[in-house]
Amino acid sequence: MTAFAGDTAIDPETPPGSAKVEPAIIADPAPGAGARAAGHWLLAHKFLAVGAVIAVAVAVWLGAGYFAGTSVAVDVVQRGDLIETVVASGHVETPYRAVIGSQMTGTVANIPVSEGQAVHQGQLLVALDSHELTAQLIQARGAVAQAEAHMRQLRELTLPSAIDARKAAIASQLGAAQVQRRAAALAPKGFITRATLDNARNQLDIADSAARTAQAQVQSAGPGGSDYVSGETELAQARAGYDTAKSRLAYANITAPRDGVLISRNVERGTVVSPGTVLMVLAPIGVTQLVLQIDERNLGKLALGQAAIASADAYPGQRFAARIAYINPGIDITRASMQVKLIVDQPPATLRQDMTVSVDIAVARRNNVLTVPNRSIRGALSPQPWVMAIRDGRAVHLPVRIGLQGNSQTEIITGLAAGDTIIPASSPIVAGKRVRPAAP
Repeated sequence: MTAFAGDTAIDPETPPGSAKVEPAIIADPAPGAGARAAGHWLLAHKFLAVGAVIAVAVAVWLGAGYFAGTSVAVDVVQRGDLIETVVASGHVETPYRAVIGSQMTGTVANIPVSEGQAVHQGQLLVALDSHELTAQLIQARGAVAQAEAHMRQLRELTLPSAIDARKAAIASQLGAAQVQRRAAALAPKGFITRATLDNARNQLDIADSAARTAQAQVQSAGPGGSDYVSGETELAQARAGYDTAKSRLAYANITAPRDGVLISRNVERGTVVSPGTVLMVLAPIGVTQLVLQIDERNLGKLALGQAAIASADAYPGQRFAARIAYINPGIDITRASMQVKLIVDQPPATLRQDMTVSVDIAVARRNNVLTVPNRSIRGALSPQPWVMAIRDGRAVHLPVRIGLQGNSQTEIITGLAAGDTIIPASSPIVAGKRVRPAAP
């Protein structure tokens, strides 16, 4: 039996006078007491804890950046077809343009067309006031009728009358000649007087003169005669005057010389125009060409017949084919450029005169070659171009030899292989820096 005295337990087997003391038992803390103590500590030292976390994160990031390298965007060397082009801008233009003007001075009465309108050959463009010209034409027509009447009079009246008069004169001449011969025969025999003989001779002279006059009148009134030639001249002059008046009246109606499009109009109703004044400009329908100004440095790359792709700036999505048809042998010294003209065999319906166009002329082509984006070539115009390549995780300065240069790709002849990764020239990475390609 165990007895308790105060806080000491007495074992009955323990001899009297001695006591066995057991060690004190410490009870476990209540559940969650440690977490609550840590939370109180963090709350009391929150700024110190946040700083420690940031320091650890920065250390981890710096360590990862140092050992893994800086992440950079890269380009990959690939094989493909490459076309080198010369890019230029210009405008649409027909091979020539017709300048519409007036051949006479007059007042504009009507303009039945407008700028930009398509017109046909012979279509009225500008009408001038024609009242005075119409009156002149009527007067000229009357002069022609008068001259024609004169010629009919010569043929139908004057010439026949002259012929009849010549016949009568010849008959009179024959009669006077017989009388004179009889008088000449009788006078020596004393049957007539000397006065009768002289009278017979005078009558014969008169008859001869009348016959000559009648013959002259017949010749004058007949073809080749003076009256006939004068009548013909008068008729020709009258007809010429009529043609002139008719032409001047026609000048009052200014028409289109051929099919085309009016690209300019510089006249309004009521304007007084004169010869030499440009009223309209007509672009004939037919061949369409593109006129470009190209840098003289590209002269050696261009040749007649080279193909090109063009598009109007107003319709960039509508691309059409063209070809070089003319290269100006001269150079514009003020702009260091040359004029090149391209023919468009099938122009789109939206193409208009003087439109601005952009043209890509294919000057060379390479198939199955190593290519890289132009943005990755450094010092492309220098004697020794180079790229920033990646070797064993580091950026490396690598000289290359380049070939054709297209709009977006450049041919690599030596220095790189398919699959190599290079860093664009816009990247600030320097040679020797540890890098890693960024995930696409």
